[in-house]
Formats: sequence, C-alpha cells, structure tokens
Amino acid sequence: MAQTTISIRMDDALKKDFDNVCGELGISMSAAIIMLAKKMTRENRLPFEVSIDPFYSDENMARLRKSIAQMEATGGTVHEVNYDD
Repeated sequence: MAQTTISIRMDDALKKDFDNVCGELGISMSAAIIMLAKKMTRENRLPFEVSIDPFYSDENMARLRKSIAQMEATGGTVHEVNYDD
C-alpha cells in the first residue's frame, strides 16, 4: 500500500504531552494518529464523546444568575445556594 505524509500544527506543549503519553503507551505519535484514523474510518464517527463544558449549561447559568441576584440583594453577604431549585 502506498504511503503518504500529513502535516498538522499544534501547540508545542500539547505535542510534548502527547508524545509523553504515547511513549508511556509504547507507541509513536504516528501510530496513535493512524489508530485514530483507522477507528474513525471503520466506525464512521469520532471514537470519543465531544461535548461542551457543563459549566456553561443553561441549568448552571440559571443557577449562577440566581446566586448573583441573591448576593446582590443581600449586599454581598454570604449565602447558600439551594441546588434543588
């Protein structure tokens, strides 16, 4: 099978961390990327969940707005947030 070369750009710290993890697993970065490509093409999907940070969920934002309003209403005093609301 013919081989080809790809080039990607990433943050230097990420590359170092990725290389360290691959080294701990006993594989090269190229082998890890090839494994990812094979799994994606075999399954026609990303092999992991991609999601938005739950901190920014509508529920949490509403809870934060309520907490801020409560704090402002009490002049910034300490209060408890009821997570059951």
